[in-house]
Amino acid sequence: MVMDVHGRDLRYFVAVAEELHFTRAAERLYVSQPALSKQIRMLEKQVGAALFERDRREVRLSEVGAALLPYARRMLAEWDGARDAVARAVADRAAVLVLGMSTSPGRGGVLPAIRSRFTAARPDARVSLRQVTWQDPTAGLADGSSDAAFVWLPLPDPERYRWLVVAEEPRLVALPEGHPLAARPEVPFADLLDEPFLALPASAGPLRDYWLALDARAGRPPRIGAEVASAEETYEALVAGLGVVLLAAGNAPLITLGQVTTRPVPDLAPSRFALAWRADDRRELVQDYVRACGRATGRPR
Repeated sequence: MVMDVHGRDLRYFVAVAEELHFTRAAERLYVSQPALSKQIRMLEKQVGAALFERDRREVRLSEVGAALLPYARRMLAEWDGARDAVARAVADRAAVLVLGMSTSPGRGGVLPAIRSRFTAARPDARVSLRQVTWQDPTAGLADGSSDAAFVWLPLPDPERYRWLVVAEEPRLVALPEGHPLAARPEVPFADLLDEPFLALPASAGPLRDYWLALDARAGRPPRIGAEVASAEETYEALVAGLGVVLLAAGNAPLITLGQVTTRPVPDLAPSRFALAWRADDRRELVQDYVRACGRATGRPR
């Protein structure tokens, strides 16, 4: 026996099987009761047996109907899942990827290289760049305003995210040109322990601690000269002599605009710049950008 059953027929059958009442099932399906009865009779004709036992007082599943019900439910669930997957894929193909950043990922042309590979893979997608202040170390990932983001590690709540390291850069110290330590070719971190430091906002969490190098202070608390939330604020605070600051080598041009210089701090581990995304975000749009980033930087996932 060959059956060509439509999803609508199975949906009607399941509704009647669950309600055991044709009128209530019709109301649930937003169809007329005669139309529902007609579709059930047509399904029974295809099956070759009655699916329900009816009398004036009640409707009951027949043995055949009881055998069909779990399979019908499973098929409808699979179809609903397929429909949702298709809808997501269609939306994804025409989607906009919102890319957050608090520091430019220029770094040797890496952003154009990622863009060209992403465009080749997803010609219908568009990338929207958004600048986020240093108050949010996740650059919009935490509140969902960014789909992916270029960030500095470490991230707060790291289990919430996945990341791909884009660059590792030595940490430098930036200080006013007239500072006594500026005359040295490099500055060991021990010589900075008593200096006032410029710090990220407290909301930056572990990233604030990282740029204060708390792990290298042997328990000695840092002196905070000022808090800064952007490269501009950092530069102005340095020129004003409010403190010194650690930064990645690739960010030195943002700070050395005159009256400020940088020196290597050789005994600190290098900083890590990464593309990050939420761990539970498995959208192809995001994963395609991650793959493009991996190819452009030679760090495939």
